[in-house]
Amino acid sequence: MPSRRDALFLLASAQVSGQTTPNAPAPDQPQQLAPTQADSGSLYPLIERLAARHDSSSSFLQPRFRSPQQFREEGLKVLQSALGPNPPKVPLNPEVVHRQDLGDITREKILFSTTPEFRIPAYLHLPKNRPRPLPAIVDLHSHGGMFIYGKEKVIDFGEGNHPVLADYHQRNYSGRPTATALARRGYAVITIDAFPFGERRVLMDDDLRYGYDRARYSREDIQHLNTRCRQKESSIVKSLAYAGLTWPGLVAWDDMRTVDYLLTRLEVDPRRIGCVGVSLGGYRSLLLAGLDDRIAAACVTGFMSTVRPMIRRHMDTHSFVHFIPLVHSALDLPDVVGLRVPKPLLVQQCRRDGLFPPQGMEDSVRKLEAIYAKAKAPKAFESRFYDVPHIFNLPMQDDAFAFFETHLKTGV
Repeated sequence: MPSRRDALFLLASAQVSGQTTPNAPAPDQPQQLAPTQADSGSLYPLIERLAARHDSSSSFLQPRFRSPQQFREEGLKVLQSALGPNPPKVPLNPEVVHRQDLGDITREKILFSTTPEFRIPAYLHLPKNRPRPLPAIVDLHSHGGMFIYGKEKVIDFGEGNHPVLADYHQRNYSGRPTATALARRGYAVITIDAFPFGERRVLMDDDLRYGYDRARYSREDIQHLNTRCRQKESSIVKSLAYAGLTWPGLVAWDDMRTVDYLLTRLEVDPRRIGCVGVSLGGYRSLLLAGLDDRIAAACVTGFMSTVRPMIRRHMDTHSFVHFIPLVHSALDLPDVVGLRVPKPLLVQQCRRDGLFPPQGMEDSVRKLEAIYAKAKAPKAFESRFYDVPHIFNLPMQDDAFAFFETHLKTGV
């Protein structure tokens, strides 16, 4: 037994070290803690130091690139590797399952295959009484927390709009969804359900009672099912990782195969295909425009920033679909869409967009200006800022439509 003096010494030592007994673990190493106002909390300073190691090593602005083609060859390898392996390119086997005469346009509901596993639904709008072949637009729908609808987000079904869908159109498109508006301006317009939205959405076992017929859903049903879908984003990403795939890789592949489908239509001019989208649609547009050189003109709305300034406070504002593992050690977001240089590009930014830091939005424009300047095509890049929140309103749409008029109608 220790003496009273020895016992008091041991007790004092334990109190100094933070231990309550002589057998407790060694004390934690002291840390200098300070508020970071970052989504990653106390880990942010470490993550920022790790990010500082990278300098967009495959950007066209690196001195070793002498031509856009040289840059594109390396950049595509980087991007495609990060997106994951391409699935087998199976025959499309398209099928028109429904056709509507809307007076000035015809709407077709289509199914076509993009992989051995995916047979995806799409709507194609074809304007009447316009010279053939038509310029075409791939209209890429947004996220917006709305999983129940996908392709329908950019289509006006008039009295056929579900009240929830009508509200979505008003809130995000000022009541003028873009696919229908573009078709009435003389474009063949196609829009698909991205994975896993619309008819490709997830339905959990205990929600099977709702069924898949969305026309029967009440507002409360849609709210509940949207919440369930949002909750399963991380499960989808983890499952795809174990399947050897990435979510953005699946989305980008389906969008490129949508271009494949357009090329099967005799009504479409293969030299005059554009793409457009806001938010997730803008992200899909920048990926499609960078990956697929068949896109003659691209408009990216509400999704453009350099990624480094986003790390502090703009991680939790974005879906898992916006994150491609490893790619940003070599390519920033402006570099990804810059893979299309010197082809026409319009970037539309919302100054009051809470999804992106102002510095990142401004820096992305400067970087794209430098990319197009180096390619000796400065006039092929346009950028505009609007004093609005995250939206694709009528003035923004009008500017995008004018851009397509120049590059897809009169520019060819």
